[in-house]
Amino acid sequence: MSDTAQFPPHHLISVPLNELRPTQMTVGLAEVAAKREEWAGLGKKARKLQREPWFPSVIGPKGRYYIVDHHHLGLALQEAGIHAAWLVVLQDYATLDAERFWRVMEFRQWAHPYDAKGRRQEYGAIPKRLSGLQDDPYRSLAGFVRRGGGYAKDATPFAEFLWADFFRPQIDVKLLRRSFGLAVRRGLALARSDSARYLPGWTGRSGGI
Repeated sequence: MSDTAQFPPHHLISVPLNELRPTQMTVGLAEVAAKREEWAGLGKKARKLQREPWFPSVIGPKGRYYIVDHHHLGLALQEAGIHAAWLVVLQDYATLDAERFWRVMEFRQWAHPYDAKGRRQEYGAIPKRLSGLQDDPYRSLAGFVRRGGGYAKDATPFAEFLWADFFRPQIDVKLLRRSFGLAVRRGLALARSDSARYLPGWTGRSGGI
C-alpha cells in the first residue's frame, strides 16, 4: 500500500487529520507513544516526510475519507500537533450507503470491527475520529514483539491483531500493565513456539518455550 507509483497525481490529496475516519476500533497506545517519540526525533527530516503520501484511503459515504492502514501513525501525528496528512485514494465508494460500504470494506479486508477484547462488534461501533480509537494493550504487545524479532512483518491485513488475539489468553493483562518488558519477553518466546505456526510472519522455533 505504501507504493503510490500506480496512482495518478489526482489521487493524492491532503486532508486534516481530525477529519480522517478509522476503519478499526483499537490501537495499542504504547505503540502510538513509540511512534510519537520516533517522530519527535526526526527533526528536519519530519518536514520532508510530511510531503509523502502516508495513508492509503477510501472515499466513503458523504465523501468522507477512511484510512485503511497506519492508524497508529495517524494518531501519533495528531498527538504531536500535526494537522494534515497526504492520502492515496484506493477506491471511491461515495455512492454506497453505510451498510453496503462497510460490507464491501470488510470483504476487501479494509475494515476490522473488533473491540479491545478481540470481540466482534457492529460497524457503528467503529469510531468516527482517530482520537476515539480504544487502547488494546495486546495490540501494543504484538507490535513490540514484532519489533523485537519475534515474527516477521507480513502483508496480511490486520496481522498484528491476529497476534494480539494469540497472546490475549496466554499473557495476563495485569502483567502487561505491571511489567511490559517482561510481557514482551514472554511474547517473544510464545511467538517462536510451534503453537504460533499458523500466524502470519511466523519464523519458526528459536529456543521456543
